[in-house]
Amino acid sequence: MMVNFIIGGFIFGYAFWALWKFINRAKRGKCASCEIKETCSSESCCEGTNK
Repeated sequence: MMVNFIIGGFIFGYAFWALWKFINRAKRGKCASCEIKETCSSESCCEGTNK
């Protein structure tokens, strides 16, 4: 019975963490959350990748 609570806690904890991470990334905007922003040569680099 206790194992079920522990597993459930891990599942809900991970779901909360993933949702929190998604919301924070969405708040930063398109270029701030772009995966290739470190290799961009200009500010508008990410504009064409997320269309």
